[in-house]
Amino acid sequence: MTTKTKAKSKPLQVKEELAVYTPSRLLEKPRQNKLYFHTDSVWIYNDDIVTTDCISKESIDLIITSPPYNVDIQYGSHNDKMTYEIYLEFTRKWITRCYEFAKDDGRFCLNIPLDKNKDGQQSVGADITTIAKKIGWKYHSTIIWNEGNISRRTAWGSFKSASAPYVIAPVEIIVLLYKKYWRKQGLSRENDITKEEFMAWTNGVWTFNGESKKRVGHPAPFPRELPKRCIKLFSFLGDTVLDPFLGSGTTLIEAYTNKRKGIGVDVDTNYCKLAKNRIIHEAETNQLKLIAK
Repeated sequence: MTTKTKAKSKPLQVKEELAVYTPSRLLEKPRQNKLYFHTDSVWIYNDDIVTTDCISKESIDLIITSPPYNVDIQYGSHNDKMTYEIYLEFTRKWITRCYEFAKDDGRFCLNIPLDKNKDGQQSVGADITTIAKKIGWKYHSTIIWNEGNISRRTAWGSFKSASAPYVIAPVEIIVLLYKKYWRKQGLSRENDITKEEFMAWTNGVWTFNGESKKRVGHPAPFPRELPKRCIKLFSFLGDTVLDPFLGSGTTLIEAYTNKRKGIGVDVDTNYCKLAKNRIIHEAETNQLKLIAK
């Protein structure tokens, strides 16, 4: 019986000229100051996903992101304490742009809270899902991520009293959406998911720990396990993955590690730098050089 050895990813090769991500349609005059870093398979744009002109329409196979939750996290360049109405309008704008970027068989893995209690109870997961469907995204299913962070709980409402207790579920959700067709229409059909992974991950309750803010250096990172599962389960080798809120770069690390193309957009230059450095060190790409900043 022979044992197959998983081939190691080749070191990323830095492109020495500026370019935008173009799988099939070249944007001829990219805004060069927005391209922070890129290689043959990784692109980082220091830009706002709502207004960016750096990504071709209908070019993305899979979108994976965890947007700001509007719970007053201290991001560098984003106001995370909007009114709920303004937050939902911001959500509508960026999800609309993602819809434009997705191919007709493009998929969207949206990691959001089930609900929130800070500054008033809100059904965040339901509200954002409704917005996505109104934009045109079609709903497929929902994965429950059991993060197991109940030990960090500090809000109880009326403690040990029926007066006004808070019920808080220690989970987040990953809403699975698609643009027009759930069944993939393209020619690429090469999978890299194992039988064991497929059987485990198609169970819609995922249990793994969150990521350390201190270790990563970002106020709200998600663990590599989350995008890894989404990438291997919902895309083929060579597909293009977009994270419109790049943050610490976790999605791009897993895209590169699992032989997909990765695009990340973030309005904060410091997070672009953090993502670039993590890609270099955690994706074993030590030969990279910064080319755009």
